[in-house]
Amino acid sequence: MAFADKILTCKDCGKDFTFTAREQAFYAEKGFDNEPGRCPDCRKARKQSRNNHRNSGGRQGNKRPLYDTVCSACGRETKVPFKPTGERPVYCRDCFEEHR
Repeated sequence: MAFADKILTCKDCGKDFTFTAREQAFYAEKGFDNEPGRCPDCRKARKQSRNNHRNSGGRQGNKRPLYDTVCSACGRETKVPFKPTGERPVYCRDCFEEHR
């Protein structure tokens, strides 16, 4: 299938951008049905924003508090992202993977 460059309009910034024949071939090879709705700059900014959000624990820059505790299996000191109540065992990362 032959592809030709297309001019598309970014749905975020409203600027025109070129969806190249090479990009179209790549999209077709990957099985993507939709054309990109954002220009490369807006795609990059959106991806960076998602990565920043993900790295902040999804809390817009507020990190989830960690609580000090002792692993119920090995006795090692560890930190967990919830406040232990003492009702259930709490494991360090290694022991948690083993008990999973």
